[in-house]
Amino acid sequence: MNALVRAQLVAITEVLDAANELGIEVWLRGGWAMDFFLGQVTRAHEDVDWFVWHKDMTLISGLLISRGWVDLAVHPLDQQRDLLRDQVEIGFAPLARTDSGGLAVGGGPFEGEPYPKDMIGNAVVGELESICCPIISPTAQIEIKRMMPVWVPGFRRRDKDIGDIARLEAALRKP
Repeated sequence: MNALVRAQLVAITEVLDAANELGIEVWLRGGWAMDFFLGQVTRAHEDVDWFVWHKDMTLISGLLISRGWVDLAVHPLDQQRDLLRDQVEIGFAPLARTDSGGLAVGGGPFEGEPYPKDMIGNAVVGELESICCPIISPTAQIEIKRMMPVWVPGFRRRDKDIGDIARLEAALRKP
């Protein structure tokens, strides 16, 4: 395990500790969510992606900034918060509930657009290197990775997404 992977795992633990301290929910998403579901590091990761309720995004990013993380200010504050410390980047995307109780994008240009119904409702917890972490459901992960080029015109399907989909589908087929 290389130094960046170790540092990213430390950051994941730090985010979980901060969320616990604040009494808020977070869910790992993206490649790290897949790795926690599979129980192994499958590839290199550029960053660590999270979902958090829109109302809690400022709380958790503020606490982490007070602990040495730097706000990269890449996106509008209601769309995503990206933080950096040393060589580790973490990103928080906001979630919201629709009027009917569904799950939706919590900010930015796609605010209100629905997310997969089972994304966080099944209380999936992954484990990796003795760290237990709430993750988005693997079926939602597959749907998001498949649909991004459809939902966001001009976004091309990346090789890493094709590999992630194959790994997740294979794991879901196992008895």
